[in-house]
Amino acid sequence: MADIDTIFAFATAAGKAGIAVLRLSGPQAGAALRALSGRLPTPRHASLARLHDPRSREPIDQGLILYFPAPSSMTGEEMAEIHVHGGRAVAAGLIEALAAMPGLRPAEPGEFTRRTFLNGKLDLTEVEGIADLIAAETASQRRQALRMLEGEAGAIYESWRARLLRAQAKLEAEIDFPEEGLPDGLKAASARELAELRGEIEAALTDGRRGEILRVGLQVAIVGPPNAGKSSLLNALARRDVAITHESAGTTRDVIECALDLKGLPVVLADTAGLRDTDNAVEAEGLRRARARAASADLKLIVLDANRPDEAAALIDLIDGDAIVVANKMDLHPRDGAAWADKLGAGAAIRMSAATGAGLAELEARLAEAAAARMNAASSPLITRTRHRHALEACLAALTRFPDAVLPELAAEELRTAAQELGRITGRVDVEDMLNLLFLEFCIGK
Repeated sequence: MADIDTIFAFATAAGKAGIAVLRLSGPQAGAALRALSGRLPTPRHASLARLHDPRSREPIDQGLILYFPAPSSMTGEEMAEIHVHGGRAVAAGLIEALAAMPGLRPAEPGEFTRRTFLNGKLDLTEVEGIADLIAAETASQRRQALRMLEGEAGAIYESWRARLLRAQAKLEAEIDFPEEGLPDGLKAASARELAELRGEIEAALTDGRRGEILRVGLQVAIVGPPNAGKSSLLNALARRDVAITHESAGTTRDVIECALDLKGLPVVLADTAGLRDTDNAVEAEGLRRARARAASADLKLIVLDANRPDEAAALIDLIDGDAIVVANKMDLHPRDGAAWADKLGAGAAIRMSAATGAGLAELEARLAEAAAARMNAASSPLITRTRHRHALEACLAALTRFPDAVLPELAAEELRTAAQELGRITGRVDVEDMLNLLFLEFCIGK
């Protein structure tokens, strides 16, 4: 511990505030707190203290101090907290005083949480839960992040890895200690248990990316011909002027994003360039980006001018089961009530006017319904990040190869690979786990 720097940083945002909280972590945290306040408070009890610069004894502020001895702290190291008035001069005085102390330095981004992970207080999924909780903008995102932080996903991944390690231990014992009179058919017995595990991982992977969509928001691309009212629709949904609107075609040339909270579900709208033929190089790039965004979106809003049905032909290739057709500008009273819009392949079109707001509530309800169907936020998704999915896919591939392994050594290697992939998700990959199980179950080395 003596070689580890003690780090410090404000846990609260910079600027004026009623209270500012500064944290320290490392072997000199207690000494630094004593140098500032003249004493150490009772561990885990807040105490009022006058703070001074140790060099000049100039007063800095009066505030609360707390001390957390190792290992009973958030990071597992010796920690301290200082709660002071949230003024810039107070913050600057504290930082200057601490920076002058030997063995102390300002913390790097995320370093407190990094030390928490390295000291075994959190696994990687719980660390990601902290990041997601800080970034959460909707109630559903907050709930998912809390489940991650409380270890729901990590517990499942670790239980799967424990089952793999048990199977691997049995197979390794059969390979290395054939003379010990171990039960016959250890590989066959393991294969049955691993087939069940493989089914559980397959079920987790066929989740429609619910967790990932919920974490980043349902990606909705607004596409359509020029002057159909796409930007006006974006502004109407956002309840503010996000995009510039003008009657001139080609006003929108880049993708403009706006995040919404629809009934507690995150939705990210992307306004794109109007789709048409053009010789303008800049506008052509905007059209390329528009089509690329539509191709990668979870849902497409196909916005058409209800008075120009002929323009729909150019967008037929984008209209599918992941599209909602919007017949806009209904305030201009199109012929036949835009009945043609219902026949484009995406079901009943939403008739609305971005100018008057008519039909906006119906569109919001349809978007919220689509988001709920894709996220199913009432349940608890296991996979919330792409790296989780990639690791599970690699684990599943190894388990799929396991039954076909001709040699026991090759079969054991597949199990080792599968367990390592699961360990990467939580950040707990340790060969000692498998060795402990070997000795425990088969009394090797007695």
